Amino acid sequence: MSDHPSPFKSKGGISRIAAAIGYSYKGLKAAVRYEAAFRQELVLAVVLAPCAFWLGRNPGEVILLIGVVLMVLIVELLNSAIEALADAVSLESHPLLGRAKDLGSAAVFVAFTTAFLVWASLIVIRIVHS
Repeated sequence: MSDHPSPFKSKGGISRIAAAIGYSYKGLKAAVRYEAAFRQELVLAVVLAPCAFWLGRNPGEVILLIGVVLMVLIVELLNSAIEALADAVSLESHPLLGRAKDLGSAAVFVAFTTAFLVWASLIVIRIVHS
């Protein structure tokens, strides 16, 4: 193990925070520009977020409803990062790169399923208790 830190790591402090915000902005901008799935999920999030305030009966339910939608966006960002990295490594078909992409896709599916179950459960509860 080397005693020398990576030259790509920042020193810390307020400049590190500013840089991190800049990198995050670049990542979100790239996701919107290059990732159709992220754009579709972002539209869904914009539609569902206001619905959460109607459906949720208390602040905890509203946070839960919005949180699972944000979770889908987070997982999609990570999946897109895996796909971009895999494509940067090689555009050739490789079983491990294919597995990495499939695992990322499975993670998005699990996040979507979780979000669906939360929303469906609270919709059913609201209908039953109306």
